[in-house]
Amino acid sequence: MNKIDHNELSTLTAEIRDIANEAGNKILEIYETEFTVENKEDDSPLTAADLAAHTTIYNRLRKLTPEIPVLSEESTNINFTERSGWQQYWLVDPLDGTREFIKRNGEFSVNIALIEKHRSILGVIHIPVTHEAYSASLNNGAYYHQQHETSTPISVKPTDPETITVAGSRSHGNRKLRDFIDRLPDPEILSIGSSLKFCLVAHGKADIYPRFGPTSEWDTAAAQSIVEEAGGVVVDLQFNKLEYNTKDSLLNPAFLVIADQNFDWSTYVKEL
Repeated sequence: MNKIDHNELSTLTAEIRDIANEAGNKILEIYETEFTVENKEDDSPLTAADLAAHTTIYNRLRKLTPEIPVLSEESTNINFTERSGWQQYWLVDPLDGTREFIKRNGEFSVNIALIEKHRSILGVIHIPVTHEAYSASLNNGAYYHQQHETSTPISVKPTDPETITVAGSRSHGNRKLRDFIDRLPDPEILSIGSSLKFCLVAHGKADIYPRFGPTSEWDTAAAQSIVEEAGGVVVDLQFNKLEYNTKDSLLNPAFLVIADQNFDWSTYVKEL
């Protein structure tokens, strides 16, 4: 299998942004209709928008990089024996935040990542309703994009222990999250759906996004690249970086998205 050279990542990122934008437009076409909702085997919701975005992304990636496999939330029936041999692959969430899509609150995104050796080396998050996007690739920095405007470099912010801002979730939350927040001195909570919580950290608007509930690898891969290139880190509760394609299961452990790597979060998560 041929590999994408790291020198090509910056140019490739622009093409992936275009693919994500097209998928976002397909999503918006359905968003404006009286769509129906089905449930997958794991009881997570599925709409025609998920499938339309998946088809668009899959077909364009196969044309752009025919030698690189594609693993999407809507095509996960590839066993570990096969994918463990992949040097690089595309990891895609065609519609991250389907519950937010169903609620019509606009807080959903298209996520596309390139994985190499268990690490995300390119990530694009496109927000269809606002036509905003975030992107990053290895050693090329992280960027925020507005429709018809130039790209803006972004970076994480230093953490002040007296004014901590936590990125939370509109659709998920549990006792561990509440316990974590209770340990902080009067934190500000920014509640938003899908991978946009990662973007708040990468864009210098939040100090941490703690996630103690279940997620899958396609939920985090694109966002992790963006956070890391913005200067942050995505780690499990033992402070090891999140890795991809290391096991049969595609589920992530609990994790923390941290802006300031010099700030010690260990006491806040101890025994959670």
